[in-house]
Amino acid sequence: MNVVVSYDISEDKRRTKIHKVLKSYGQWVQFSVFECHLTDTQYAKLRSRLNKLIKPETDSILFYFICACCLSKVERIGGEKIRDDSIFFAESPES
Repeated sequence: MNVVVSYDISEDKRRTKIHKVLKSYGQWVQFSVFECHLTDTQYAKLRSRLNKLIKPETDSILFYFICACCLSKVERIGGEKIRDDSIFFAESPES
């Protein structure tokens, strides 16, 4: 699933921890915004980890789920080049 995660965290120390967790799940695209391509299991783990870090009275994290069709319609002007996470395997010819 494709998820855009946006967060508003009031305390610097907590914000840094949230940022580090999200960085291990997706690509940082703007201040307090990450794009993540996750399995259901990864999403559940991410949500659980973030939920343990925030203070619900003052902090918020939003998850926007983007379908494949809509993802292909995303336009970007400027900013960091998108990271390609594709994995390719090359086979050598057998002797």
